[in-house]
This record gives sequence, structure tokens and C-alpha cells, in this order.
Amino acid sequence: MANSSEPSSSLSFTSSSHISNAVTSHNLSSSSVSETGHSLEIISLSKLSSNLEQLLVDSACDYSDADVIVEGIPVGVHRCILAARSRFFYDLFKQEKRSCEKDGKPKYCMSDFLPYGKVGYEAFLIFLSYLYTGKLKPSPLDVSTCVDNGCAHDACRPAIEFSVELMYASSIFQVPELVSLFQRRLTNFVGKALVEDVIPILVVAYHCKSSLLVNQCVDRVARSDLDNIPLEKELPHEVAESVKLLRLKSQPDDECDILPVDPVHEKRVRRILKALDSDDVELVKLLLSESGITLDEAYALHYAAAYCDPKVVSEVLNLGLADVNCHNPRGYTVLHVAAMRKEPSIVVSLLTKGAHASERTLDGQSAVSICRRLTRPKDYNAKMEQGQETNKDRICIDVLEREMRRNPLAGDASISSPTMADDLHMKLLYLENRVAFARLFFPTEAKLAMEIAHAETTSEFAGLSASKGSSGNLREVDLNETPLMQNKRVLSRMQALVKTVEMGRRYFPHCSQVLDKFMEDDLPDLFYLEKGTLDEQRIKRMRFMELKDDVHRAFTKDKAEFNRSGLSSSSSSSSLKDNVSYKPRKL
Repeated sequence: MANSSEPSSSLSFTSSSHISNAVTSHNLSSSSVSETGHSLEIISLSKLSSNLEQLLVDSACDYSDADVIVEGIPVGVHRCILAARSRFFYDLFKQEKRSCEKDGKPKYCMSDFLPYGKVGYEAFLIFLSYLYTGKLKPSPLDVSTCVDNGCAHDACRPAIEFSVELMYASSIFQVPELVSLFQRRLTNFVGKALVEDVIPILVVAYHCKSSLLVNQCVDRVARSDLDNIPLEKELPHEVAESVKLLRLKSQPDDECDILPVDPVHEKRVRRILKALDSDDVELVKLLLSESGITLDEAYALHYAAAYCDPKVVSEVLNLGLADVNCHNPRGYTVLHVAAMRKEPSIVVSLLTKGAHASERTLDGQSAVSICRRLTRPKDYNAKMEQGQETNKDRICIDVLEREMRRNPLAGDASISSPTMADDLHMKLLYLENRVAFARLFFPTEAKLAMEIAHAETTSEFAGLSASKGSSGNLREVDLNETPLMQNKRVLSRMQALVKTVEMGRRYFPHCSQVLDKFMEDDLPDLFYLEKGTLDEQRIKRMRFMELKDDVHRAFTKDKAEFNRSGLSSSSSSSSLKDNVSYKPRKL
């Protein structure tokens, strides 16, 4: 390899100047010859780039002489190409040249190359493709977008993290032109991203010694409402101190309306949080009693949900001293923080203790929307093999979405936009169908629950498919009714239905579980028993008979518990009908 001591970071070839000597007899101008030579050079470079790409993408051209293991997947590489294109690999292979290779191709683990950060499989393939071809491929959507359908994917966390990985690879493997490119790309994210998503950009800029990008990120974070504690947890000490110093310098001297920080109070809060870091909940209880500070005042449950072991979070919840729906100064509840962490056990623990899934941050995000904006399609759609870790991303989103459907009024149920209004109507439709099926299976008990909730005094929601003459349809247009009055009627009906469902869950827990499962799994398939082919109708009827048996067993359990507690119930379970006369409402 000629001049191998100076590996190039970009493809470069000598020009084809000999062509001009062969065309003088044709009396061509020098400019024409130059253009022809330039075109041939472009064609040759393009062909060479395509040929080298085949070494990566074509399994029939597997002439690799080493493997790099990335996320457990071996990636075949050609050491001569990597050494020519990257100073890092040139030095690595030069040091190992004297060692004998008796056991086949040498294997390198990506984690051994990285003193900091992470480079995933897809990011490494994009990086390798550039080394081989001199062309940068578009980022794969599966790992550079989120599963929030309303997101533009121009500054969501997966888009940022994929660029961060490529920045790490370019810096560690010493490809300067790629470092410059991804530095510019990350700079574009800084102004658009949420401030918590700027943190990974700041960390990679610090490690890659990109002072310009560091300064931009520090300025953005310093101007934000992000608390000092997460900065200390997630940023290098030097960077966190830079943010604090800039915040102090940015405060006007005559700004008297800012309350001074009580150093004693802050010291006590930090001692409580330090006890949580040590997993010592007993010490937390002792510090709370001595300091007079509550868990909510210290935002200790927020901290535990973000940084502590799930068992510690559960122990803190069991103390019963914290409000699970408490908002921190940034407007985040504990469930919002847990959604950012994407730990299913913490999310479930909070929901069990009464956390409201429909609570929103100051910028309108719910816990499930936060979780979706942090989740890549690759992770959401990943199929877990037996023995592998469960798909936490999918579980968190599914659990939160189910909770939103089951408790649509747990939090703010105001209608502030057409989109939210449609969402509210969908939730109302779900409740109407659920109560209707309860009335089908338990007429007497359901009627009593509706009377207690005053549901009979509100207008029934019939959906858009109802006839125009149907009375009480909440979606019918009344020209004399203002939007505010209509919204009030919708909310009134929903509150009555929610109370009805809560009454059912309180006094008929086993029956409610059967109905919940039916609404989630079987409702779309059992809209009408008489629809579909004969085989489909037969399967539907069999499933309905199974449902009747499940309901009967559940009702028997509930009745037995009533009898043990000294209560009585006039059962109407014997009135289960052989055919469904109720037809679910459809939008």
C-alpha cells in the first residue's frame, strides 16, 4: 500500500491527464478535453464506490478478514480498507500485525473501542458504508424516528441519538470530515429539541472536544428550567458547573423578585435524595421526620422514578407519604418521569397507586406521548425470543394506553381542540359500550349502579351511525346550543359513566375484570353474531358462550365475597340471553 503511513479520510484519485494527448488530431478545445476527462473520472469513482459497496451488502462477496461484534452481531470488515480510511484502525491493525492469527479471522468487540458513548449496529453500518463508498446513506427510519405518529421526527430523541452515535463513531475512529458533518447536524437539533434531549448532544460534544457545540448546548440548558440535580446526575461535573456558572452570570443584579435559595433546605433535600441513591428507605423516613420536609417538597418520588431501583420506588410508594400526581416545577408528574425512563414495573406501580395517565405537562404531553416520542419503531416492534428480556418499550406504551382508555377522566378532561374533542368522543363511546354490555349481563346490578351515578339523567351518546331521529344523541347538531354547552353535556355524561364503571369495579371486581378483557380483546370481533361466513358466525357464538361462562364464574366469586362480608345481592345472572340483542355503537 503506497504511502500507507498517511491514510486518507476521503476517496481521491489522480486525474486522467493522458486523455488530452490522444485527442489532438480531432482539434478539440482544451476545455472540452477537460470536461471529458472530468466526466470519466466521475464515472470511474462512482463505479469504484458501487463495487466497494458490494463487499458490504452482497453475501456472495464475503471476502472479509475480520469481524467487529456490534450488539452481539458480527459485521465482516476488510482491514486494508479500514486502515486506509481511518487512522484509528490503521494504528490498531499495525500493532497487531506481528501477532499470529491461528484461529481464523480476528474478532473485535465494539464496546472495547469505546471509552465513552455507544455506537449501535445500524449506526456502525452507516459509518462503514461511508468508509467503503465515500457516500453517506440516509438514516434508517426504524432507528432514527419515533412511534409517535404526530411527530415530525426532526428533533425527537431517536433522531438525536442516532446522530449522536454517528458522531461518536466518527470521532473515535478519527474521520474528521464526518465529525464536522454530524457536528453541524447536532447543532441544528439544539434549537428545536426539548431541553432534556439536548443533554445527550452536550455529552457527546464534550467527549468529542467540540467546543463550539458545547457552548451552544450549555447556553440552551442554562436558559431552561431544568433543575440542577438532573444536570449533576447526567452531565460530566465540569459541564454541569459551566451551566450553573452561566445561570449565575445571566441573573440581573436588580432582580429582586426571585426567592433566594435556602441553603439549609437544599442541604436537607440532598440528604434525602442521597439516601434514595443508597437504597435506604428507612434512612429516608428518618430524615423526613428530622427535617420536617415532605417527600413532595423534596420531589423525592420524581427522583426515585428517574434514577432509583424499581424496588426502592415501590418501597417509597408503600410509605403512603407522597402524592403520586404531584407536579414538579417543570410541570411533570411522577408518571411523566417514569415514562421517560420506560421501566414497566415503575409505571405499573404508579398506576396501581392512583397515578393519572391523562395528566399533561405544561407543553401538552401525556405520559404515553412522552413514551412514544422516546421509542424507536425497531424497539416497539421487536419480537422477543424465549429467554430474552421483555420488550419494555412496547409494554410501557401498551400499559399507558390501556389506562387512558379505562380512566379517561383521571386528570384534565377539558376539550381544548377538535382533536381532543374527537379523542373524548372515542373514550365516551368506549364507556357507553362497556356499560351497555354490563346491562346485558347484569341488568339489575347495572341499573342500580347507573342510578347511584345519576347516569339515567344524562343524554346517551349514540355515535355517528345512529339515526337522525334518535333522541339524546350528543353528536347531533343543535343550532341553539353553544359549543360550551355541548361540551358540558359530553363531560356530564362521561362523568356519570365513569362513576358507574367505578361502582361496578368496587362491588363486582371479578366481573369487571372479565368485561375489561372482553372490551380490549373481543369487542371488535363480536360486533354482530350474524355477520360473516357460517364458520365465522359459529366461532363468534362459541366465543360468546365462553364469555357467558366466564361472566357466570366471576359473578359467583363476587357473590360469595358479598355473602362472606354480610352483604346480599339479587342476582340476575340467570337472565343472560342466548343471543346478543345489543349492538355496539360505532363511530
